[in-house]
Amino acid sequence: MTELFNLIGSLFGYILWAAFYVVKNFGISIIIFTLIVKLLLLPFSIKQQRSMAANARFQKKQREIMDRYGKDRMGAQAEIQKLMEKENVSMTGGCLPMIAPMLVMLGVYYSVINPLTNTLHLAADKVNQVLNSLYALPGLGTSLSGNNYGQIYTVKYFNVLQDFFKDSNGQALFSSSETDSINQFAGGFNFLGWDLLATPSSSSFWSFMWLIPVLCFVTSVVSMIIMQKMNGTKMQGCMFVFILLMPLFSAWIAFNVPGAVGFYWIASTVLGFIQSLILNIYYNASIIEARDEAHRIVLRRQQEAEVAYVDAPDYVAPSQINKARMEAKSIQYPEKKKKKRR
Repeated sequence: MTELFNLIGSLFGYILWAAFYVVKNFGISIIIFTLIVKLLLLPFSIKQQRSMAANARFQKKQREIMDRYGKDRMGAQAEIQKLMEKENVSMTGGCLPMIAPMLVMLGVYYSVINPLTNTLHLAADKVNQVLNSLYALPGLGTSLSGNNYGQIYTVKYFNVLQDFFKDSNGQALFSSSETDSINQFAGGFNFLGWDLLATPSSSSFWSFMWLIPVLCFVTSVVSMIIMQKMNGTKMQGCMFVFILLMPLFSAWIAFNVPGAVGFYWIASTVLGFIQSLILNIYYNASIIEARDEAHRIVLRRQQEAEVAYVDAPDYVAPSQINKARMEAKSIQYPEKKKKKRR
């Protein structure tokens, strides 16, 4: 699975490196990169927004059923089940469109945490030798052991340790052009006073690196709550779990990993929220309901147009029909009519 994510990360790494090559700042390049990824994932986002709007309409009808049946829970559940079949709604339907974007997000994550192989596209064997040399260093190697951010730390300390990275023959592992690319890349990680190569957990308070995990949590929770209210839905199933656990989980990770990873999550959350606001204008419950009603009317008219024309008689008032019936009855039974007169 890691190889798959690295493959996706390597493909997206070309976009990240192209953006960095233009702006020379990793923070800005992450924003541009994230925007491009959001555009590529737009079809999945539209499908997810439609699913959320449909779920909002379903929940409105569900509440009406619950109010109508009152304490009759069995009857309400049976009616809700019929409604789900009619509306083609699944309790896990809102989770399915999230799978593909989640896989892509993990691929993007690997392009950020493995900048040497997936962004600069340096030879993997050279990078592995560098990492082995880095892990062998006293102190630093111990702190890096067991995490996946060796490439980021290599970029961070490359200017100091580049002479240490040599092969078994004593030759430099990287060529002069590769060394220049790494140093240029390392020089662009300062964004808004943050060192995106630093880790919030090991940074001083006055570096304000702690703002990155805080913003990870706040942006995630706020965007989820606002979109929930706009759609008029209550989170259910996996979506309910996400709104509680994912922000805390992302904040905890962002606190213990290099700032570049947390900053990507912030950019992804904010841009995703803006995208959702725009999509909600065109794909909300009211608009979808209006479109469905318009579609129903058009379909009904088409069905009526296909019915064969029948030449019906001219309109006759009900009073005239009753009068004709009485006259016919009096002609058919004249004797009875006379007896009634006596």
